[in-house]
Amino acid sequence: MFKDRKEGGQQLARVLRAYRDQQVLVLGIPRGGVETAYYVATELHAELSLVVCRKLGYPFNPEAAFGAMAEDGSLFIFEEARGQLPPEIIQSIVSRERREIARRIHKLRHDKPLPPIKGRTVILVDDGIATGATLFAAIELCRRQQAGKIIVAAPVSGHHVVHELKERCDEVVILTFPKNFFAVSQGYERFHDVDDETVIHLLDLWEDEHLVPVIEKR
Repeated sequence: MFKDRKEGGQQLARVLRAYRDQQVLVLGIPRGGVETAYYVATELHAELSLVVCRKLGYPFNPEAAFGAMAEDGSLFIFEEARGQLPPEIIQSIVSRERREIARRIHKLRHDKPLPPIKGRTVILVDDGIATGATLFAAIELCRRQQAGKIIVAAPVSGHHVVHELKERCDEVVILTFPKNFFAVSQGYERFHDVDDETVIHLLDLWEDEHLVPVIEKR
């Protein structure tokens, strides 16, 4: 069990130390994943940003994900959901989440585009993996942008998603698999909600510490 996201991120960075000073791109999944990603990027001397993905929730149970969408429109939908939900319902939910994605890009990234991805090693970081839906969508975005290598990293996960993650990306780094896993919070002593202001602060802090973006140091 980790004390908090900081400890989880720092321990992830130790496992990923082969990528230190290799000009990799670390992308956090908002919002908790950005806090974890900040510590990974700091330890690896890597470029940091966030990729906005949104869970697609069932209309009768919004907390339960039937899929996810990334900011470029990349979609992931669980196969069982395709038979349960009419296409028009799926499209309605996608349209709603597209608006929320636009809001988050505006607020959290100040409408800046994603850093260059083509040909680069990209580390997708979340604070934990439950269904994996948002990460599957983020992986698809990275593939569409022709990332050179895609790594998924999280301190906490259930065993059930690892096999599919390994099929979709190049490397998966998970530090702990809680017994009888049902929530990411099981892996932490302190697991607070991360608000927009914290995400903005962490990104601003990283930029202040790296006045010249990593990609320009080549």
